[in-house]
Amino acid sequence: MVTELRFASHRSPVYGRRGMVAASQPLAVAAGLEILAAGGNAADAAIATAAALNVTEPTSTGIGGDCFALFYDAVTSEIAALNGSGRAPAALTLARLAREGYGKELPPYHPYTITVPGACAGWCDLIERHGRLSLATILAPAIRLADEGFPVAAITAHFWARGAERQLRHAPGGLELTIEGRGPRAGEIFRNPGLAATLRTVAEGGKDAFYQGEIAAAIADTVQQAGGCLTIADLAAHRSTWDEPISVEYRGLRVWECPPNGQGITALLALNILEGFDPAKFDPLSPERLHLEIEALRLAFADARWYIADPQFTNVPISQLLSKSYAAGRRKLIHPTRATLDQRHGAPVASSDTVYFCVVDGEGNACSFINSNYMGFGTGIVPEGWGFSLQNRGHNFSLEPGHPNALAPGKRPYHTIIPGMITRDGGVVDGRLVDWEPVRPSTNLPRTNLSRTNLLLAPFGVMGGFMQPQGHMQVVVALADDQLDPQAALDRPRFCISDGSAGGRVGLEAGIPPATMQALAEIGHPVYPVSGHERALFGRGQIILRDPTTGVLCGGSDPRADGCAMAL
Repeated sequence: MVTELRFASHRSPVYGRRGMVAASQPLAVAAGLEILAAGGNAADAAIATAAALNVTEPTSTGIGGDCFALFYDAVTSEIAALNGSGRAPAALTLARLAREGYGKELPPYHPYTITVPGACAGWCDLIERHGRLSLATILAPAIRLADEGFPVAAITAHFWARGAERQLRHAPGGLELTIEGRGPRAGEIFRNPGLAATLRTVAEGGKDAFYQGEIAAAIADTVQQAGGCLTIADLAAHRSTWDEPISVEYRGLRVWECPPNGQGITALLALNILEGFDPAKFDPLSPERLHLEIEALRLAFADARWYIADPQFTNVPISQLLSKSYAAGRRKLIHPTRATLDQRHGAPVASSDTVYFCVVDGEGNACSFINSNYMGFGTGIVPEGWGFSLQNRGHNFSLEPGHPNALAPGKRPYHTIIPGMITRDGGVVDGRLVDWEPVRPSTNLPRTNLSRTNLLLAPFGVMGGFMQPQGHMQVVVALADDQLDPQAALDRPRFCISDGSAGGRVGLEAGIPPATMQALAEIGHPVYPVSGHERALFGRGQIILRDPTTGVLCGGSDPRADGCAMAL
């Protein structure tokens, strides 16, 4: 087992043209490339990658969790947002929890934290709308990995051992994901015949086989025997939703996120605030720049932790929150030389553990995809014989009556997992894509030959609980303000407001100068150093840039994980 995590190696960005996959596990990258090579597009390869990650990195993700995706269609230049998150059981109410003594917060691995797993439906719905290949073809690489086994990667082995101690050894069915009660060691072969059976069942019967058949019965029985209240009816009622993505402009680029109940709006709020400053005039790791970025995120979290909720249950004032005028008002609350730890949510109207990966195919379609169990293995509860653990996403509900994110039957919780996408304005002149700037209507080109469109710049993401919007903001700043390539943007040391609150402590990654840490502490930021395996706090990201003129792809993969970017 790896006992120390060092960052002494150098990674260069990866280039290609016919397609690229970037993920936190090389074998999952290979699964996605296999599907691209077989004629699949970005949607097909994304689901192949997601399923393979379930096999190779169950410490973070799986079919027992949720997913979100942004899909860029190269033909229409439109972006679709898929919400594959599940809902609370119909029998789970605040009154029930209060009667049982859970008035403030549920224990993190309690069966009441299990919401309906939305990932399977999300996988199937993405393929149904945007894919080309059959589900059986797409899931074949993952089924092969689960049947034949695979050598466990080093960082994954570390967190598998931790998960075995924290969850799997104590949870019903959890030993199924261990080797005699322990996590597999680095390089040790792990086979998962139960998960192979699950994926094979879904490959043959689609999402109905998961939500209405033997698997659903096993999930419901296991949860109820553990003391939960999820039922077969809850599972059968599940549906994904296709939503309008949300976006803001930052430095001439348009940054896209999924709307609430996901926390992508947090990154957009922070970027809107930061846009009024000029980070590029400061050194990237200087106290001056990090102070502005931290303060922008404190304000964003103050709003996010109040307003983000299931829009089917409460009004989320998205357009008002993302207006430039609202950002201008919030920006005035930032003191240039003093930390503010008591920021409150504004009034825009009058009244971690996760895997992120991205795929771009040779035609320019792109998929930004994220899939999660939440806290590592989630609850660690495994339906007997099926090889996957059940998430604990319901832990993110508020138990405060009247809170927008308060638990309610059939409600989706505040969700930390967020995929991102970046586009820029482009033009189509006589059927040819060109950058928008040279072809604005003020030129002499006839208007009949001119139309405006979104040019894909990059799918991107940074996984890891409440780090995710913070990582999104830091990566976008690196790309837009500093013009870094994807790998350099991911290599840069990060900060993290560790609990995702407006006044939280700030973890500073090894590589940030000690003088910067001292200066931030002197102006009031409660900072602390982070190194080794604890760097997991800062998430693990992937980025694939696409040149709209040449189609050349440039990818990077986070050095804090076992993965890579690879091209055809």
